[in-house]
Amino acid sequence: MRLSALLPGLCFHLAMAAALVGGIPAPAGAAGDEPAYGPELQGFDYPWPVSYFSFTSQGEALRMAYMDVKPATAANGKTVVLFHGKNFCAATCQETVATLIEVGYRVVAVDQIGFCKSSKPAHYQFSFQQLAGNTHALLASLGISRATIIGHSVGGMLGMRYALTYPDDLDQLVLVNPIGLEDWKAKGVPWQSIDGWYQQELKTTADSIRDYQRSTYYAGTWDAKYERWVQMLAGLYRGPGHDIVSWNAALVDDMAYTQPVFYEFEKLSVPVLLLIGDKDTTALGKNLAPQAVRAMLGNYPVLAKAAASRFPQARLVEFPDLGHAPQIQAADAFHKALLEGMRTSAAVGPAKPEAPAAR
Repeated sequence: MRLSALLPGLCFHLAMAAALVGGIPAPAGAAGDEPAYGPELQGFDYPWPVSYFSFTSQGEALRMAYMDVKPATAANGKTVVLFHGKNFCAATCQETVATLIEVGYRVVAVDQIGFCKSSKPAHYQFSFQQLAGNTHALLASLGISRATIIGHSVGGMLGMRYALTYPDDLDQLVLVNPIGLEDWKAKGVPWQSIDGWYQQELKTTADSIRDYQRSTYYAGTWDAKYERWVQMLAGLYRGPGHDIVSWNAALVDDMAYTQPVFYEFEKLSVPVLLLIGDKDTTALGKNLAPQAVRAMLGNYPVLAKAAASRFPQARLVEFPDLGHAPQIQAADAFHKALLEGMRTSAAVGPAKPEAPAAR
């Protein structure tokens, strides 16, 4: 085989290896003062101390970053574990953590393997079962045998898989605009190879992140406070870990597309609280689908009601004017509904609060 045929793959693996060695934060990116972070988000500060759970999985030595935040008031003896979305990190849960610790919860906010401050393996079979198993091992190492899981976006899919795998270890499951309330492949979203997802992820920029978040996460609105989360994610893609970050993101895309939890809703034995911003239109691979298929995807008011009717124990709270990230877009209204819903999550049936003012 000619050397020229080997160079693309060789360069890819050399770039990923270089990103994984040393963990040194990158200097400021070429675009002025825009930040560039290391492959494990070195250089981006989290609001509470970050700890690491080291373990071996699939022959890889890995470490999972997490914040273990103690109650700020009298402890209620309960623990909440936060599962972030694909374009989010444990740090993005800052306001939720602050709310929960003020009412006595211990909160563990995890960066899953492949994300944010956790390891980015070059060779790893991503599955929701594997990520659930990793997290279960972390919690066991912390002496946590029972918790409430709050999962947002792809973290909602993971939360459902965790609840199906470890039903006796959960008090309840809270799903915040979870993806996976439909099977995109069954609805007509065409398959794309991991290589295809990878090429798509390589094109990620601050502008593309911002445009997508404005339309989907915040229902067409924008606030200067959102920019921190744009730059957190964009800084990962700008840094020396650009290739390995994109590769891990592609593996996660493939995992979400090929591993639906949609057909197992009736098997969830724990109480489920659904918190849904109705303006959300998130659907994996929507850009790949024919126009006629796109129009049927990501209809969250319909999807959420259908899911709530299938979960054995469910309560649905809808925010009519909010998007995919209601916990950021309207934090006060969201967290009021979260705390009330957690107290009464076993109650069955939909509930609609007054629409909060957009901020």
